[in-house]
Amino acid sequence: MSTPTTVLDVIARMRAIDAELEPSDGVAIFNRMYLHVTELIEEVLTGGSELPLSFGDPATMADLDVRFAGLWLEAYDADVAGRSVPTPWRPLFEARAGGRWPIQYALAGMNTHIEHDLPVAVVETCRARGLEPDDLHADYETVNAVLAQVEAPIRRSFLTEIGQGVDDHAGPVVHVISAWNIDKARDLSWVTAQTIWSLRRVGFLQERFVDAVGDTVAMTSRTLLIPTR
Repeated sequence: MSTPTTVLDVIARMRAIDAELEPSDGVAIFNRMYLHVTELIEEVLTGGSELPLSFGDPATMADLDVRFAGLWLEAYDADVAGRSVPTPWRPLFEARAGGRWPIQYALAGMNTHIEHDLPVAVVETCRARGLEPDDLHADYETVNAVLAQVEAPIRRSFLTEIGQGVDDHAGPVVHVISAWNIDKARDLSWVTAQTIWSLRRVGFLQERFVDAVGDTVAMTSRTLLIPTR
């Protein structure tokens, strides 16, 4: 499978994944949500968004988006090929068969992708383009407004399902899901990116730190994926 080099390539690849998976598959649920986010980002990049948003450096943000998405696609391809999935992604792939509410798959995937993959992608983008993380920060914050357009409907949908009546196992899930906040996750991701960047001259320590972040993120994702059915 060729590596995407543009945001449109990423969108095409995510659409292909969506077409090959059952809609109820936990991996498909996350991919479908991520596809929607990426389509919204593409609209902002090209000036076609209905949101009053724009990026100061569209070329860099497009590069970041492709590198960021590439980490998700690498995890997906590893699973398809029967290879070991990266540690932070294992909870989603291991729980994909069912027994959870759709929002659990969406948020667990977001947790992994934002708190582990995003800081890695920020650092990779800075290295490739000769930038510092602070050069990306304003545009990084702009993405929050795009994500809000996706996260809020997902949460409303879940609350509607709860309101229609579910079993007693839903109570703990409501508390867990309510505790996870996308803005806080992205704030933490930014600090993680700054830390990785600061450790770039201490290779062995940087690698150990990224691995530790992956282990911690995996624990949170497993909590978000607590079985309910």
